[in-house]
Amino acid sequence: MAKEGTPIGGYTVVADVGASLLKLLREHLTPDPVPRPDLIGMASPVDKGDFVLSIYLLGIRENGEARRNEMQPQGGVLRYPPLALDLQYLLTAHSNADLHTRTLDEHRVLGKAMQVLYDNSVLRGPYLEGTLAENNEELRITSESCEIEQLTNLWQFGDNPYKLSLLYRVGPVMLESNRVKAGPRVVERRITLRDKGGGSS
Repeated sequence: MAKEGTPIGGYTVVADVGASLLKLLREHLTPDPVPRPDLIGMASPVDKGDFVLSIYLLGIRENGEARRNEMQPQGGVLRYPPLALDLQYLLTAHSNADLHTRTLDEHRVLGKAMQVLYDNSVLRGPYLEGTLAENNEELRITSESCEIEQLTNLWQFGDNPYKLSLLYRVGPVMLESNRVKAGPRVVERRITLRDKGGGSS
């Protein structure tokens, strides 16, 4: 069962997670080693434009361990349990520098990104965006260990050669259900009156 504090949101929750990651990385990676915040963005590694660091939502999967089975009381109705999700992101650094410094530049960007995500493995407060911020929730960010062969298998971007990338899991997050049913009717009301005491001692 998901712990209290697990983020719950509407259909925008997936986009809100990406926006929260962007906010965190843009704040901590600029101006060094990335000159400007707009050089960090959501894109595939081969459709990255001028980005120095691209963040790509590689996959979304259901998290069975975090699944909730109980109905959620809300405003006189019962809402069906939310869908528990894990989001998998691929982070890739890009440099347009000359051949002598290009690889080292990319390694610096990835090293800083790893440091920031490690230090903020539980993301709270001002970095959360959209529905995540509304409920004072938190995001859990975990580095995923992956063999080189597995990473190259994930790298399915046509004939483009593999670039060194980082793999992270963010979650679980809860995608709220729109299905509701009427709550139980109140059939009995019990009122208890208590004597507060008083009188002379």
